[in-house]
Formats: sequence, structure tokens, C-alpha cells
Amino acid sequence: MTRSKSLQSLAYPEIRQSLDRGELTCVELTKSHLALIENKKHLNAFLTVFSDDALQQAEVIDLKIKKRTAGKLAGLVVGLKDMLCYKDHPLQAGSKILDGYFPPYNATAVQRLLDEDAIIIGRQNCDEFGMGSSNENSAFGPVLNDLDIGRVPGGSSGGSAVAVQTGMCQVSLGSDTGGSVRQPSAFCGLVGLKPTYSRVSRFGLAAYASSFDCIGVISKHVEDVALVLEVIAGADENDSTISRKDVENYSELEHAAFKKFRIAYMSETVENDVLQPEIKDAIVKKIDQLKGDGHIVETIDFPLNEYVLPTYYILATAEASSNLSRFDGVRYGYRSQNTTDLASLYKKTRSEGFGKEVQRRILLGTFVLSSNYYDAYYSKAQKVRRMIRDDIKKIFEKYDFILMPTTPSTAFKLGEHSDNPVEMYLADLFSVQANVAGVPAISVPCGADRRGLPIGIQIMANDFEERKLLGFSKMLLEMN
Repeated sequence: MTRSKSLQSLAYPEIRQSLDRGELTCVELTKSHLALIENKKHLNAFLTVFSDDALQQAEVIDLKIKKRTAGKLAGLVVGLKDMLCYKDHPLQAGSKILDGYFPPYNATAVQRLLDEDAIIIGRQNCDEFGMGSSNENSAFGPVLNDLDIGRVPGGSSGGSAVAVQTGMCQVSLGSDTGGSVRQPSAFCGLVGLKPTYSRVSRFGLAAYASSFDCIGVISKHVEDVALVLEVIAGADENDSTISRKDVENYSELEHAAFKKFRIAYMSETVENDVLQPEIKDAIVKKIDQLKGDGHIVETIDFPLNEYVLPTYYILATAEASSNLSRFDGVRYGYRSQNTTDLASLYKKTRSEGFGKEVQRRILLGTFVLSSNYYDAYYSKAQKVRRMIRDDIKKIFEKYDFILMPTTPSTAFKLGEHSDNPVEMYLADLFSVQANVAGVPAISVPCGADRRGLPIGIQIMANDFEERKLLGFSKMLLEMN
């Protein structure tokens, strides 16, 4: 195995030891990732590679390491989903509507990475404005799954997942509105965390559905996810929805192997007709392993389960309709050249600049917010969301975790569900629950199907229990 290949399999703490001992430099590390990006460019994971900036950052950080003044993420090579603002670097949210836009500021999460000497290597392809489950809705073409280039990597953070999968970067920051970090992590055999809503500032994240959106972390290693979360989490004066609750030392993972937990799994998920049989077998096997290790694992009924997905899509499309109204071609981004007056400027810019899936969700959201249907759909969905959250919280009064599949299937073929939006929306069947309830959730690898495609298992925990969740996830991985 070559040195560059071996680097891609290491967790960051091991890389940091090599950097501190002088066995490796940040410049060498960055160059190895840039070489992989070039070698794997056919996968379409990166939209822009910040080669010069990354190498300049690496040189500066190498000097800091020699002086022993480097931050806790020194040399960590990070990719950013094309939804996060990085000052003076392009941001398009996978959309034509933001052509030529360069943010004048950093997202809070990005700034905190830079403050701790992480290296930002590029922006990653994604479904337009985070709306998709396959990364086929990008204005820049689909991302390909490196395990089988005829299959999707998942979405909407597909480029972020493939970049980590192939070693183009060590960690990616993605966004998770209905599973967009966890679902591609499952399809690509990675660890993907959606933290508690309000745990990480949304300032500088292109908005899709503001009451659902979360910045999440994708990596091959739980340790790396924990360390990055520790850096980016916490209060921020620029985000009025952020929690001021103290940030735990997530990187000091709880030693879950020495504890016995109470774990619930919903019969409606494991016994679901849409669940691929191999995923069910993997989940049942894991349940049996946990029981054999002395954990209490019990099946529960969750009658509201059938309402989770429709509740999510009613509310998320409503919020998208409102959030995306700001993109009109007047102040920045794409502007249609085929206009005659202000009304035609708005209409043509938005119809030409937005893709079909984004247009569909804007129209759905506008419909449920209209005066004739507001009470029938939007108001009721808000009430059901409250009920779902309350019932999930009641489960956590008795259990430490809820265990369930991340996805109904392993990675499906490109174009397989493109002509049927409902089939595509069903890819989010198990992941949206954590977003509706606002609780943290993580997907970790749990074997593979007969084609060798990765299976993900999802674990949800109570609000702000990320440290316990990460420790338990590490234990699950060690059981494989």
C-alpha cells in the first residue's frame, strides 16, 4: 500500500501525531488529497477545488505546528457542501440561480474550522438547494458512487459523501434537512451525524427549510466526527435559534463498551414492506448482537410513524417556498436576458434558474401556504409535528436510543426513481423522523448487501446527547 493510500484510511488523531512528530507535513497531506481529487474527477464530487488556497493554508499551518501554536484541527482536510458560505469563494447551492455569487463572509461553522487550522480544499456537488435523495438534481450533473458508478451516492450531500468515501478529503461538512447527511453516508459506507437542531449555528448555510436544516459531519471515523462537532457546535450571536447549552467534550468518547443500554426499535420500520430484505437481516443481526452483549433491546409501536413523511414534506416545502423567494435576479446571481419588464424578470429568471425539483417544491409549498389550504395542511402539519416530537421524547424517558434503518434500500441505480417523485421521496422514509423531532441521529455502516453495497444503521438519541450517541456508535462499529 502506498503512503498516500494509507493516509486516507487513518483517523485524524493518528494523522495529527505524524504531523506533530514531523513524519508528515500538511503540504504533503494536502497534495495527496489534491492528487486523488484529480484522479477521481469523473465522479463529479467537487465543483471547485481550492488548490492554491489549500496549499497556502497548509504552509502556514506547518509553521504553526513547528512552533507548537497550531489549533486542534491542524492539517484536517475538509470539503464543504455547496450550501456553506466560504468568504470570497463561489457558492451556488447546486443551482444555476446563484451563478457568479461569492459570499462576503464565512459561515460560522466554516470560520470555526479555520480558527482551529483546518484546511478547506473545495466545494462539493449537491442536489439543488439540498432538495433530493440521489444527487441527480444538481445543475452541475449527478455525482457518481465510487463503489458502482452506475448507482447514486445518495443526497443531497452526495458530493460530500463521495469525497470522503474516496479519500479526496478527510471530513466533509454537509447539511441535513431530512436525512441529507445520513442517507448518502449509508449509501457510501460512512459515518454521518445530524446533531440536535440548534446545536450548530446555521449562519452562512443556504436555507432550504429553516426549522429542519442542520449542519452535519461526514467521515470514515466516529472520532473525527466527534472532534469536528466539538469545534463547530455552540452559541453564536448570528443565529437566533442557536442553543446556549454548553458544548461537551465530544472527542472524549464515552466508553460505551462498559455500559448496558436500553434500546428501542420501531416495529413499523423493521417490519416495513418497503425495507430491502438484506437491510432487515442486518438490523435484526445487530439487535441480536446487542441482546447477546447484555443490552435491553425491545420493540415498540409508534402509531404516528405513517404521518412523519407527509408532515415533513408539507412543512419543508412551505419553508422552501418562503426561503427561496429571495432569489429573483435583482441583486445577485442569475438574471434572465429574455425579459421585458419587472414581472417578466422575476418569472423568467426563476423559471430558467431553478431546476424542476426545486420548482415542484416551491409550488407545493406555495399551495399549502395559500389562504384556502393553510389550515387544512400547514396548520395541521405543525400540530402533528408537535405530537411526533412529544411522543419521541416520551420514548427517551424509558430508552437511551432508538435504532432503525437509515434507508429503505442500498444505493439505487442512476435514473431509477427520477421520473417518479413519490418513489424518490420514499428514500427519506426513515431519516426524516429525526429532523421532524429535532433530535440527534447518526448513521454508521452495518455490513453490505449481496452486491457489496453498504448498509447503514441509524441511531437516534435525546436532545443534546451527542456524546453518548457517538460513544454508542463507536461501540456498534467495533461489533462489526
